Amino acid sequence: MATFLYKLGRLAFRRRHVVTLLWVALLALAGVGAASAPAATSSSFSIPGTEAQRAFDLLEQRFPGAGADGATARVVFKAPDGRKMTEPAYKAEVQKAVTELKSGSGQVVSVTDPYTAQAVSRDGSTAYVQVAYKVSGMELSDATREALEETGTEARDAGLTVEIGGDALQTVPSTGAGEIVGVVIAGIVLVITFGSLVAAGLPLLTAIIGVGIGVSTITALASVLDLGSTTSTLAMMIGLAVGIDYALFIVSRYRAELAEGRGREEAAGRAAGTAGSAVVFAGLTVVIALVGLAVVNIPMLTKMGFAAAGTVVIAVLIALTLIPALLGFAGERVLGRKARTSGGTSGAGEDGTDDKARRSGTDSGAGEDGQAASAGDRPNMGTRWARFVLRRPVAVLLTAVVGLGVIAVPVSSLEMGLPDDGSGPTSTTQRRAYDLLSDGFGPGSNGPLMVVVDGDRSAADRTVQDIKGLDGVAAVTPATPNKAGDAAVITVVPKDRPSSAETEELVHSIRDVSGDHVLVTGSTAMNIDFSQKMNDALLPYLALVVGLAFLLLMLVFRSVLVPLKAALGFLLSVVAALGAVVAVFQWGWLGSLFGVEQTGPIMSMMPIFMVGVVFGLAMDYEVFLVTRMREAYVHGERPGEAVVTGFRHGARVVTAAAVIMIAVFAGFIGSSEQMVKMIGFGLAVAVFFDAFVVRMAIVPAVLALLGHKAWWLPRWLDRALPDVDVEGEGLRKELAGSGPGADRDPARV
Repeated sequence: MATFLYKLGRLAFRRRHVVTLLWVALLALAGVGAASAPAATSSSFSIPGTEAQRAFDLLEQRFPGAGADGATARVVFKAPDGRKMTEPAYKAEVQKAVTELKSGSGQVVSVTDPYTAQAVSRDGSTAYVQVAYKVSGMELSDATREALEETGTEARDAGLTVEIGGDALQTVPSTGAGEIVGVVIAGIVLVITFGSLVAAGLPLLTAIIGVGIGVSTITALASVLDLGSTTSTLAMMIGLAVGIDYALFIVSRYRAELAEGRGREEAAGRAAGTAGSAVVFAGLTVVIALVGLAVVNIPMLTKMGFAAAGTVVIAVLIALTLIPALLGFAGERVLGRKARTSGGTSGAGEDGTDDKARRSGTDSGAGEDGQAASAGDRPNMGTRWARFVLRRPVAVLLTAVVGLGVIAVPVSSLEMGLPDDGSGPTSTTQRRAYDLLSDGFGPGSNGPLMVVVDGDRSAADRTVQDIKGLDGVAAVTPATPNKAGDAAVITVVPKDRPSSAETEELVHSIRDVSGDHVLVTGSTAMNIDFSQKMNDALLPYLALVVGLAFLLLMLVFRSVLVPLKAALGFLLSVVAALGAVVAVFQWGWLGSLFGVEQTGPIMSMMPIFMVGVVFGLAMDYEVFLVTRMREAYVHGERPGEAVVTGFRHGARVVTAAAVIMIAVFAGFIGSSEQMVKMIGFGLAVAVFFDAFVVRMAIVPAVLALLGHKAWWLPRWLDRALPDVDVEGEGLRKELAGSGPGADRDPARV
């Protein structure tokens, strides 16, 4: 692997014009495809194998054209204080709005009159119009959505309060300037790390190119593959973070090779062969975690995982090819001004044969970022921290584990569900409509249950009576049969809000008292089934992803205990991150700081999503940091010395990479969409815990306690596993004696 990547890096460096043009052409091609592709017309959400989905399928068969899974909207009218919606003037305004909605679009299936559908509150202050559409919210035309938004304009002029709720107003979530802030912070971190604007700009430029290609491709294929609006958001979030990080490691290694006195082409090859090997395996762990989301068997989640995985693959390819090519254009400007003026690389040609340059680079010594440094300089922060941990491994280990354990405590009260209009900001009309309905009709009116009876009218009537006798039921409508009389629909209004535990219990109660011919569906029941499916899939998914990554890390580290330690450390960090998510989004701690206006259950896909994404990212730090230790250990250093060497050459860059990822993810906390906000917060916190607590504290402490045993591998397993040469040992031997200065070990980053 290292030898192949070494040759690839040198080839990309030599043919930099061709390589750069190819990537620019790919970006242009993807951009043209995205611009010319038809707009995505669907964001369908299906959960195969659940009762709610079977009910929707039955509705499509028995009630054709009814738009069972189409968008819905509720236009809520509230009279001024002391007045009632039953007054003739207000009643006329509402009926005028009903007429406008019926004639406003051909996508409308039905519009209810609140005065005939019993949709006026008991005190007469509130009424609502129910609108059903043939298609989903993302498929509604602009004209249809505008007609809905303009509904009630005259009623407002007459003094009524008019708000609109439902998924008909669903739009692509906006994230504001959060991502831009994240990229700016990443740029500042890179400038501080490298001391060069050119070196700092390369990871940003290549990451943006990679994300541009990935997101444009997703946009171009969105209509064909039925990709939802959050698909590109996830791909952008993951692609930007790993794209910057992977390029950061290649550029950092290249600078270290230059400081050793090697020529620019040779340095590019060695950077690709050593740091590039770690990039490949780190990328593979992320891809495994994202593609593994397919085991959940929810099409939307599978598509999100595959799309994000494709963006990660692009980031890896760019790091291995475009970065070496751009380094060829950058010349010595990739080094900081201090390194250039000290003559650390002066005279080094592209073939690296200048002895003076080599002597200068060798005498000066290479720091972890490639800057020339005096041999007499005091140990850097990474070295001092590693030595501190080695002196007190038990104290550091206990402090870190107990600290994360305390933060994880809120997980014990984790409640899961899917966000509804009640979790949105009060500045939106959807949230205000939700509150008006709750005040006028009870919280359950925001999530009525749809009960589908596969039988005749008598079976439907018996079902109505059975449901009326259950606890937690606010109202039950009479059964509405289809034309053939072999199926009926019953609407059940719970007493509690859609995302409450009481409503979930009611759904289970209806299913328990009814036979197999009765199915419960609707958005509330669908959310409950979705949450249950996510819970059932968590352990199999965790076993698959961690198992495959464990085997992959055994190949990388030639050890059993190091991959085991990596997996256990990851589980600790992700559970702690989930605890922080519960504290903020469910309990409301520091909620105002993060823009959480309404607490509620945690998004049901959050645990499995964090396991997938965070595991892949956590293994990045494990691979980048511990590979340096493994490399030193293989070259003869004692276990403690190898830990110090790994931190001396890798801590600063890994820290910079983690800060960049945290900045990028935290940028999404500013999103107006609760789901995106929660994902951004959860990933940022998880990366913080994993990078700075697990990898920087628990890992060196455990390795210090294990000593030589950390690198133990049974002989039979050592013979069975292929040698992937991540440390570049085979590359070093192959290059030994091939030219002046080639016999030295590759500089570590």
